[in-house]
Amino acid sequence: MKTYIALLRGINVSGQKKIPMEELRVLLSKTGLNNVKTYIQSGNVIFQSKEGAIESLELKIHNEIKNHFGFEVPVIVKTPEKLKQNFDDCPFSEEKKEKSYFMMLFDVPEKAIVDEVFKISYPNEEFHITDNCVYFYCATGYGKAKMSNNFFERKLKVTATARNYKTMVKLLSLLTDN
Repeated sequence: MKTYIALLRGINVSGQKKIPMEELRVLLSKTGLNNVKTYIQSGNVIFQSKEGAIESLELKIHNEIKNHFGFEVPVIVKTPEKLKQNFDDCPFSEEKKEKSYFMMLFDVPEKAIVDEVFKISYPNEEFHITDNCVYFYCATGYGKAKMSNNFFERKLKVTATARNYKTMVKLLSLLTDN
């Protein structure tokens, strides 16, 4: 059995798309996923499965949430190795990395669109885009940033879900505990 992490986008934010984590753990356990654990309310689900196809796991989790809770939730599934690679590939200095956000992309953005986004600049904000992650640093804090997960989704025309440095570190430690 392999360990995976599912990152859910846009749940439990400002009272929208409420999903209690205990209910989610029970629901996903009933679908054949094993050792289902969640971390904080933002939709981080660590589990084990015999299923090897990432796309099948994403679809299974997405459909179970839609059928049970009645709304759509984008789901991206990663292996521990892929999540660690996203973390390790951060181009910022360690000081900036510790204050960065990691926006995992659900699809590879078109190169021409990425090139256009690289022309955008705001004071105190830095970003780097790869095929599967946007690394974002804002010297004045994410809450005051002009750029955000929603900004990058609109500009790149792909769905993304963001996690901060501390959450990434915790998720990686939980993944190695399995």
